Amino acid sequence: MNRRGSYAKGVAKREEILTTALEVIAREGLRRTSVRELADAVGLSQAGLLHYFDSKEELYTAILRKRDQIDGERFASPVAVDSFLDVVRRNAEVPGLVQLFAHLSVDAAAPEHPAHEFFLERRRYIGERLAPAISELQARGRFHQTSPAETLATIVHALADGLQPHWLLDPDLDMAGTIEALLTALDPRKVTAP
Repeated sequence: MNRRGSYAKGVAKREEILTTALEVIAREGLRRTSVRELADAVGLSQAGLLHYFDSKEELYTAILRKRDQIDGERFASPVAVDSFLDVVRRNAEVPGLVQLFAHLSVDAAAPEHPAHEFFLERRRYIGERLAPAISELQARGRFHQTSPAETLATIVHALADGLQPHWLLDPDLDMAGTIEALLTALDPRKVTAP
């Protein structure tokens, strides 16, 4: 009984850490937030915080997983294209998390990095939700059918992720608007004859 209570307390503390870290990093940014500051925000020492995670990189990966979980709960499943654009718009409100995502995505290219599997899973997960939505739009004549829906889903997802470092350099960049421009170009009803 005591063991189960300790486990539940550990799970609750981990959730508190992730929820607090999301707020702090979104507000302060990755570069201005140390592990010590995250630990202080939840009333732990730095060693106490890292007791819940194997490393700083695992902590950062867990923060991004939590962000994706929250985004997934906010929007309908399977993810429609409009819901995907809503997530992109929301990213513009949390620059610190965009900074964390961009930083970690580069480091995670190394197979031994703790975030490597997260980014592979994320790519599959988003593709599995975007491709059926795009396929449906193709069936309704809203997207060209010259490319498979899976390919278009990869392009839209890659564009969304790739725009994030550009937006960090130029916060006036409209990430969702840029994606919408691509989607409009894919809509044969929007193409005007010369």
